[in-house]
Amino acid sequence: MTVKNKETTIELGSPVSYLKGVGPKKAEALQRLGIETVGDFLDYYPRGYEDYRNRRTICQFGDVPAGMKVMVKAKVLSKFLGHGFGMKRTLRLMAEDSTGRMEVLFFNAGFLMSQFQAGGEYCFYGQVKEENGKKIMLHPSFTPAGEEETGIVPLYRVTKGVSQKEMRKYAAMAVELAAAAEETLPAQVIKDENLCGLAYAYENLHFPKDDNSYGFARYRAIFEEFFDLRMALMLSKDRFGQGRAGNSLRGNGGQRFIESLPYSFTGAQAKVWKEVLADMESDHAMNRLVQGDVGSGKTAIAQAALCQAVSAGFQGAFMAPTEILAAQHYETLNADFEKLGIKTVLLTGSMGAKEKKAALAALADGSADIAVGTHAVISEAVEFARLGLVITDEQHRFGVNQRKMLTGKGDNPDVMVMTATPIPRTLAVVLYGDLDVSMIDELPPGRRPIVTKQYDSSSRHQAYKLLLDEVKAGHQAYVVAPFIEDSEEIEGYSAEGLYEDFTKKHPNVSCALLHGAMKQNEKDRVMTAFYNGEVSVLISTVVIEVGINVPNASVMLIENSERFGLAQMHQLRGRVGRGSAQSYCLLALGEKSEVAAQRADILCESSDGFYIAEKDLEIRGPGELFGFRQHGLPQLRLADPAKHMKVAEKAGNAAASVIKNDPLLENPENKALASRINEKFVNSQSLVL
Repeated sequence: MTVKNKETTIELGSPVSYLKGVGPKKAEALQRLGIETVGDFLDYYPRGYEDYRNRRTICQFGDVPAGMKVMVKAKVLSKFLGHGFGMKRTLRLMAEDSTGRMEVLFFNAGFLMSQFQAGGEYCFYGQVKEENGKKIMLHPSFTPAGEEETGIVPLYRVTKGVSQKEMRKYAAMAVELAAAAEETLPAQVIKDENLCGLAYAYENLHFPKDDNSYGFARYRAIFEEFFDLRMALMLSKDRFGQGRAGNSLRGNGGQRFIESLPYSFTGAQAKVWKEVLADMESDHAMNRLVQGDVGSGKTAIAQAALCQAVSAGFQGAFMAPTEILAAQHYETLNADFEKLGIKTVLLTGSMGAKEKKAALAALADGSADIAVGTHAVISEAVEFARLGLVITDEQHRFGVNQRKMLTGKGDNPDVMVMTATPIPRTLAVVLYGDLDVSMIDELPPGRRPIVTKQYDSSSRHQAYKLLLDEVKAGHQAYVVAPFIEDSEEIEGYSAEGLYEDFTKKHPNVSCALLHGAMKQNEKDRVMTAFYNGEVSVLISTVVIEVGINVPNASVMLIENSERFGLAQMHQLRGRVGRGSAQSYCLLALGEKSEVAAQRADILCESSDGFYIAEKDLEIRGPGELFGFRQHGLPQLRLADPAKHMKVAEKAGNAAASVIKNDPLLENPENKALASRINEKFVNSQSLVL
């Protein structure tokens, strides 16, 4: 279908400037929203809706459920400005219909004063309430009577230079062309999953006819987002993982390393090592995610894998997200590998030129077996003689493309990625569909459990007493705050405020401040001082969630713990308990809500990271778990792995079925699908297939 604008034929691929009313300035404004073609409007979903079917008279306010917005047609009797300054003053209107009077209250809206005329009739849409017999409508949208829209009206995210009304007009023009949009889901998937068609989905996502129509359209869009993501990840896996020919890394290095350890692997470690070894010895390239709580033994698995690669005549690379963590891994690996005759070099951005040159030369000529470093390992200057294994630590800090760059340093090397962030298996399948998943769900025997306690505002001082007692005993402590600095708008402790207060009260205790707004070299300096024992108390934000191993740290005090998720608090708790001393995690609640108390109880009862992650998924609900998602993947717009897990599973199964029958999407019925996956994930460089 095409739409004619004067003498111009408009299609979905036409520039937005072809639309009536879109000149150069409007086109520039729309471009800021990511809308360059007419068809881009179809995928620019509304952020919400106003349901103008909900019409009420003023006398019916008492029957309106709390939070519901309604439309009221009323005549303005008077208007006056309230408290405030300039255009930030409140605006109050007195209005009436045939059933009664109401007050219309606008916040920070003095500039609206001129838009209302006494005696004029307007349609107001907003939340209403009754207070001491007075009927009030709060900060509504409005339009002169007779100009109001009807039905369910979309609300779009806008930018300077384009109004909500204009966005609706342009979107309506695009929806007229939706019938011309090529169906991209396979016909069999649409039939099996009882999905609506693409044109129907676009029409009812933008301008829903009713609740049911919107529900069908939204379900289709959510299913398709998951379907596309799983399809792309499985295609990536086929080219980058199981389907990718690799090197058979056969040797005895892994077993030699395990036998050299002063302890035996746990059952979980042994199981995961068996999976890793089978991958490494196969003719296919390994592409495996290893999950495990802090202290579960992931590093030992990584070391065994590196030794295995070296014994097979290959080199290994180990990449960490920060220089401090990379340096710490280097110290550990170098100490353990040196006695086995394995040479390890460190590569970071801040190394001196002479030291870096020597490390690069050793990797290039093969005299160095293992490279440990930050993202510097994937820089163009780094060459390996024969790279066979790539390991990245804290996988969620690295994107898919970064791993691609690292694996490009060798001839289809094996890939192992590790994370101490426990992710429920169901969520891991969605977020890491291009990886096989192994879980180390068992801690070594004899490890002292961390004692977790909760405090409220009245007992908070007891938490600090315990912390100070531990410091006096020679141990170190973390104090984590939800904010960097104090705010008048948000109640809660800040790292800067706590630091100032603590140093005044305890001038004889060495204390340091750390937060994300500090320069990297300053952050490294503070962390190094804490690691070396020069600082006893580190007051920080969650920037230390992925930090370094400080065995002498025995206390983690989390202020305003109600502002943190379960999984995040569990991660923070993992900063302590790394030495032989009894360790503590102290949860100081500011506001004790039901959810906050529930989270604290779960954390006090369990140290199982996977159980805690599952509970976090249940409690936190939609939208809060993408801290785990891989950087580089397209943002899901409507789909939410926490809220829509069942849909994700259905979409994943459907995608797997399509891939099984047509691995390269070459069949005619999958042509449009292949084109969309390519455009969405490859052309945008969000995933290299």
